Amino acid sequence: MKTCILSADSRQFYTELSIGTAKPSCEEMEGIPHYFIDSHQLTDEVTAARFEEEGLKLLSELFLKHEQIILTGGSGMFVDALCEGLDEIPTSKKVRAELQQMVDEGKVNELLSELKEKDPIYYQQVDQKNPVRIMRAIEAIRITNQPYSALRKGNPKQRPFEVHRFVIEHDRALLYERINQRVENMIEAGLLDEVKSVMEFRNLSSMNTVGYSELFAYLDGKTSLEEAIALIKQNSRRYAKRQITWLKRNPAAHWITYSTTDEMITQILEKLSSIKILE
Repeated sequence: MKTCILSADSRQFYTELSIGTAKPSCEEMEGIPHYFIDSHQLTDEVTAARFEEEGLKLLSELFLKHEQIILTGGSGMFVDALCEGLDEIPTSKKVRAELQQMVDEGKVNELLSELKEKDPIYYQQVDQKNPVRIMRAIEAIRITNQPYSALRKGNPKQRPFEVHRFVIEHDRALLYERINQRVENMIEAGLLDEVKSVMEFRNLSSMNTVGYSELFAYLDGKTSLEEAIALIKQNSRRYAKRQITWLKRNPAAHWITYSTTDEMITQILEKLSSIKILE
């Protein structure tokens, strides 16, 4: 089966971020075309809405050449944006800039208080350590004077393709062990130097990312390097836990037990054949 791969990892888009995003190397891509890897610069922000627009345009071209295309990642919001579409909620550059300034000034708690007052439902749902999600909700509330939770309809849009989801299921202890080891590998590969190289972009929303935020704090003298590394491991584990929760929302997803690469590929191909995707 000849195909190509789209990445829905919301940080692997950026050319400046490689080690901390575990971006695949040329050797790992094995000559298979990958899209949305090193496709944008940090100053050229890719939102979920933009990914939906650019991704659909690209898929319309790629499906002329390929019967099946692999989407991998990453960010649940970006996967949903491409596969199901986003709610059409208004935006405002002016309001967003005002909110970004508050975040830059360390006033995230003020935004959380506003969100709790104006939309207690979404306040309970949102990742309160993710200022991007918080800003998006407040932005919509200020523009529409309606709760963000009421604006989020969650009705899937029609797509000119079928989506089949596969999730690799790890033993939780093994998953956390692999995460910890991956962080150690990133540090050895030069993650600290990579973080230093993007210091000038630290106020961009895309830099509110595990692996970078913690090392920014270290470079500011707020923590030791050992504490920063421990926090990267802890926050990576928490992020993985949130990803698992998101993946479990979809009852149609096929869960594949982690084993060797060849065995997992075989399981996926067998499942695709059984649902008449591969003939």
